[in-house]
Amino acid sequence: MANQKKTGSSNPNLLKELIGWALLFVIMWGAWAMFKPPVSQPIQLSYTDFVTRVQAGDVKDVTFEISDAIQVGTGTLKDGTKFTTIAPLYDASLYPLLVEKGVVGDFSNPQRSVWLTLLLNIGSYVLLIGVFFFMMQRMQGGQNNQVFGFGKSRAKLFMDNRPRVTFKDVAGLDEAKEETGELIEYLKNPKKFTTMGATIPKGALLVGPPGCGKTLLARAISGEAKVPFFNVSGSEFVEMFVGVGASRVRDLFTQAKQYAPCIVFIDEIDAVGRHRGAGIGGGNDEREQTLNQLLVEMDGFDANKGIIILAATNRPDVLDPALLRPGRFDRRVVIDLPDAKGREEILKVHAAGKPFAANVSFSTIAKETAGFTGADLENLLNESALLAVRRSKTEITMDEVEEAIDKVIAGPQKKSRVISEDERRRIAFHESGHAVVGKALAAREEVHRISIVSRGMALGYTLQLPTEDRYMRTSEELLREVAGLLGGSASEKLFLGSISTGPSNDLERATDVVHRMIRAYGMSDKLGPLTYGKSSDLVFLGKELSEERNYSEETAQAIDAEARRLVEEQYQRATEILEMNRAVVENLVKVLLEKETLQGPELEEVLKGVIDLTASTVQIQPPAASSGAPVSPQPAL
Repeated sequence: MANQKKTGSSNPNLLKELIGWALLFVIMWGAWAMFKPPVSQPIQLSYTDFVTRVQAGDVKDVTFEISDAIQVGTGTLKDGTKFTTIAPLYDASLYPLLVEKGVVGDFSNPQRSVWLTLLLNIGSYVLLIGVFFFMMQRMQGGQNNQVFGFGKSRAKLFMDNRPRVTFKDVAGLDEAKEETGELIEYLKNPKKFTTMGATIPKGALLVGPPGCGKTLLARAISGEAKVPFFNVSGSEFVEMFVGVGASRVRDLFTQAKQYAPCIVFIDEIDAVGRHRGAGIGGGNDEREQTLNQLLVEMDGFDANKGIIILAATNRPDVLDPALLRPGRFDRRVVIDLPDAKGREEILKVHAAGKPFAANVSFSTIAKETAGFTGADLENLLNESALLAVRRSKTEITMDEVEEAIDKVIAGPQKKSRVISEDERRRIAFHESGHAVVGKALAAREEVHRISIVSRGMALGYTLQLPTEDRYMRTSEELLREVAGLLGGSASEKLFLGSISTGPSNDLERATDVVHRMIRAYGMSDKLGPLTYGKSSDLVFLGKELSEERNYSEETAQAIDAEARRLVEEQYQRATEILEMNRAVVENLVKVLLEKETLQGPELEEVLKGVIDLTASTVQIQPPAASSGAPVSPQPAL
């Protein structure tokens, strides 16, 4: 990296130096042209006069050049006078006369053929036309590389060159492999299914968040099935020319029929399979014509036997219902975020070929990476390997893995950011407040790491890890989360007497949680088990634009009042917990200022005195009146 930076920084200096030398040359050449002595201009002799002077012996030397079917002669008379003349191309008596009179010069026949002259004149035009047609062919693209090959399918066919990925390389997707494994088994042994009267699904839709392994699973299916495999992206169907997308769909299925049984995989199918009637142009939209052709090819009048369609998307909500009905995509395979066991298996797959130390525990890493996708875990181990190389180590230790987790979650360390001692002390109290309140209330989460080292946009952070995978949360757990988020602000107010701009992100997240409790989850006793508000979006654009309010202004005021009450109650709850554990907070701040980062047994030792309040509910006094001044968003701690 250092060499690259050095090379990149020297190029501008080299360019400036070259420009300087070029300017100097131009200036010197201009000065020489202005002050050079005048050169006498040659005289113009007619061809008759030239021949007469040759016969009289007045010509010293002459040189002929052919230009545009004529000969231009330049030479010197014996008195030193320069001259020019024009001679015909086919005067056979000229050259013997020059030799006879002793005129100095090369008199080998300089005449070139008419064909050579013609070729030189029109060759440039022929070359230009050839380059034009070549560029036209390249611009059309396509596998056949034809000028008018717009309607040809862009799908790539894999046969003997199919990906070598198999199901062994796909970890954490046991259910998905079982669902798609039936498709592979049908292609290998169809009689096994037909004897039972079963028909194999015509298509399977792989659904899941980005990075969870949809495309990887498709590659593994290609490697396992050992049948022709067509791979195409949804965006490759649609062009600016009307009818091109539908033509490419027809061509794709025409090729697939020739290689049946086979698999056709359409990646990011939402690019072409969105709801009809929602786009600009209505039914005449080019995208909708492409979708119509795809629907017909998948399950139309002429059935396609032996062709299984796989498609992947992370936006199944925008797909057209006709595409999802039985007979087209019969089976929906959900590829969700991996659980702790799945993350551990994925880590072991990506750890192959990397030298890990004996102290690296993949089960611990799996617990620390809740919410990570398979792509995130692969990137995590790659970052660990890069850190080990940067530190000149021969093995990847747990220190590099922990550093990589912090880097992926919070960002790289801001080593150049200079923080004063007063700010470091405030950050330490802030993070200690999060840790102590989290330790006292989070029964199903444990405080794993506290740091006051600046990373990314955060000046410090507290990492809490779930002790088990959770798929739903109770109202009490959400209130404990709000109290933990407000612990940093409460700690600053209690121990330092004021609140900084740091907790702005905590306040935003806490407010979002209580609003979802009231409006989406029906967890408010005052407003009852109802949902308030409905998101409205345009399917064609694929993003949420606004919220449809289905409640009155009085209800909106009641929602705001209820959200305020819940936040203030949990703020008071966090303050009382910190007051009960004042000694632990002050000791934790002292250790943090000294070591900056705490985790593992060292952190457990400091937090062992925290009073556990998970088994009982702290009695909350009615919240005191507040001014309700708005908080300006600031960078979070």
